[in-house]
Amino acid sequence: MKRILFPTLLIFSFFSINAQNNIPDFGKIDKADLQMTYCSFEDNAEAMVLFDIGEFYCSINAKMIKPVMVLTERRMRIKILKEKGLSRANVHIRYYSFLNTENVTGITAQTYNLDGSGNIVITKLEKKLIYDKKINKRYSEIAFTLPEVKIGSVIEYKYTVEGAATSSWFFQNSIPVAISSLTVNFPEELEISCMPHCSLPLNSKVERKTGRDVQIYQMENVPALRDEPYISCDEDYLQHITARIAAVNFPRSPRVVLDRTWYKIVENLMDDIDFGVQLKRNIPRTDDLELLLKNITSPYKKMLAIHDYVRANMQWDGNDNIWAVEGVKSAWKDKKGTSGEINLILVNLLKDAGLNAHPVLVSTREHGRVNTFLPNYRQFNKVMAYIEMDDKKYVLDATEKFTPSWLIPSEVVLSEGLVIEKIEKNEWGWHTLWEPKEIFKNTIIVNAAIDSTGIMNGEAIVYSTDYARLERMPKLKEGKTAFIETFIKANNSGIKVDSVTIENEKNDSLPLIQKVRFTNTLAASGEYKYFTLNLFSGLEKNIFVADSRFSDIFFSYNQQISIIGHFAIPDNYMLEELPKNIRMMMPDTGIIFTRLAGADENGLSVRITIDFKKPVYGVDEYPEFKEFYKKLFALL
Repeated sequence: MKRILFPTLLIFSFFSINAQNNIPDFGKIDKADLQMTYCSFEDNAEAMVLFDIGEFYCSINAKMIKPVMVLTERRMRIKILKEKGLSRANVHIRYYSFLNTENVTGITAQTYNLDGSGNIVITKLEKKLIYDKKINKRYSEIAFTLPEVKIGSVIEYKYTVEGAATSSWFFQNSIPVAISSLTVNFPEELEISCMPHCSLPLNSKVERKTGRDVQIYQMENVPALRDEPYISCDEDYLQHITARIAAVNFPRSPRVVLDRTWYKIVENLMDDIDFGVQLKRNIPRTDDLELLLKNITSPYKKMLAIHDYVRANMQWDGNDNIWAVEGVKSAWKDKKGTSGEINLILVNLLKDAGLNAHPVLVSTREHGRVNTFLPNYRQFNKVMAYIEMDDKKYVLDATEKFTPSWLIPSEVVLSEGLVIEKIEKNEWGWHTLWEPKEIFKNTIIVNAAIDSTGIMNGEAIVYSTDYARLERMPKLKEGKTAFIETFIKANNSGIKVDSVTIENEKNDSLPLIQKVRFTNTLAASGEYKYFTLNLFSGLEKNIFVADSRFSDIFFSYNQQISIIGHFAIPDNYMLEELPKNIRMMMPDTGIIFTRLAGADENGLSVRITIDFKKPVYGVDEYPEFKEFYKKLFALL
C-alpha cells in the first residue's frame, strides 16, 4: 500500500467502531463463522475477509515542536475456505524504518478452530514468532505466520503503525470482503481531504462532536478483484479512498499548509546522501571501460557502450528501490547492488562521459500508477537513467539484460517518470515515457503444401521485432524447450512441430527469427478439408469474451501483426470458396484489419495485417472493442 509522509510527525490510532458495525470484540467469535463453508456472495472464494476495520485518529498539541499527531490501528479477520486460502496466514507488514520514521507495534494475532466436539479452540501467536527484518537502510518488514491454520479456520490480527500517514484505504481485496470500514477522526483545526476512488456503492457518514469531525466510510459484500487480460496493475482498480491532511488552522495563527510539493521533493532528493549526493561520487573507470570509450566520439555510441558495460558487469541483487543505500562506490567495487545503486552508477558514468543524463523515478507496471497530484516519493519503486538526444527519449535500466538501449523498458513504457535534477538547472519534471514508433511487431511468413490425404507440411518464419522480440527473450533464456512450448506450441494445438531454428539471439538490433518446420492434419467433414490461415501469430484465441470489464485494456505499445502465406492445394482438391478481401476497423480507427487473398493453379496466397494504433483502450470502449474482437477472430 502506498503512503504519503507529511512533514509533521504523524502517528495513527484506532478507536472502536465495533458497536456501529456490529463487529465482535477481539477474541470473541460466533460459532457460525467457523461452520461456514462458502462465501454467500462469491461461491468459489478460497478465503474471505469477514471484516477489515481501521480508524485514523488525529490530535493537535500546539505547544509541541511537531504539533500534529496521528495514530492508527488496523484489525482484520479472515475465514479460510479452501486449501489455496491457507497462504493468508502468512502476514507481511512493510514499513519505513529510516530514522525511526515509522514503527509497527501492538501486534496481536490468533487462530480460531472447532475441535472434534464442536468447541471453539483459540491458538494465540507467540510473540517470539514475530520477526522484524531489516530489508535495507530505509525499509524493514514485520513477518509472522498464524498458528494451527487449516481449511475452516478463522484468523484474526491487529497492529498499530506509528509515524506515517496512509494515503489509501483499500475496501477491496483479491478475496471477497464482507465489511471494510474506515473512520477518519480529527479535530476541527485540521483540514482533511478524503477522495473516494470507487465504482461500487460506498456508504459514508459525517458526525460532528465537540471540537472534532468524524468521517466514516464503509463498503459491504465487496467482490474479489477478478483477473482480467491486459490489466496494468490490480491495485490501480481496487475500490479505495485517498485521505490526506491538507492544512492546520490554529487559533490566532496563520493557516499552515501541510501539502508537500514535487518541487520540494526534488530539491530534497538532490541533497539526500543516498540519492543526489551519490551522483557526485567519483566512480573510477575500469581499464577496460576506459579503453572501450577511448575512440568513441558519438554521444549515442557512448551511451550504448556505457549501458552495455554496466549491464554486463553489475549483478542485480533482486531488490528494487530508488536509493543507493550502501553507496555507489561500494556497489561498483563489489559489482553487485540494488536497482537503485546500479542505475545511479549508470547515471554517474553517463554524466562522467559528458552526456546530459538524469535519474528518473518510475513506478513499474506491477507497482501501480503514479498519482502526480499527490507529491510523495514513495509512489516510486525504481530509478532509471534518462537521456534526451536527437529528439528521442532514452530510458535505461542496467538491471534488465534484454531491453536494448533504444527501447523504453516494457515495465515502465507509457507511464509517468519524474526526472530529478538540480532545481536551478530547470531540467527536472514529469515526462511521459513513450515513443510511438517503438512497437510490438510480429511478421509470420508461411509456406506450406497440403497433400491428397489432408496432411499439411510447411515452414513458418516468425520475425519478432522490438517489444515482440523483448517479450520472447526471457523465455528463450530459460531454454529452447520452454520457448517452443510457450510461443510455438501453446496456441497452435493439433500442429506437430518438427523442428525450430532460432537466429539473431545475440544481436538485439535485429529481429528474433524463428524458423518452424511443422506438420498439421487438417480437420475433415465428408469431402471437405479445413485449415486456418492464422498460424503462430499469438492471436489464435480470443481472450476478450467477458460481458463486462472493470479495468482499461493496457497493451502498453502499438502493435502490428502480419501473416503472409502460401498454401499449395493438391490436384484432386479445389477451393470451395476463396477468402474474401476485406478491410475492417474500429470506429475510432484504433484497430485496422486487412485481408487480401488470391488463388491460382499453385494454390492459395494470403496476406493478413492487424494494426493496433492505440496502446490503451478505456473501460468505456470495451463494448465496441469486444464486438470488434469477436468479428476479428471470426475472420481469422
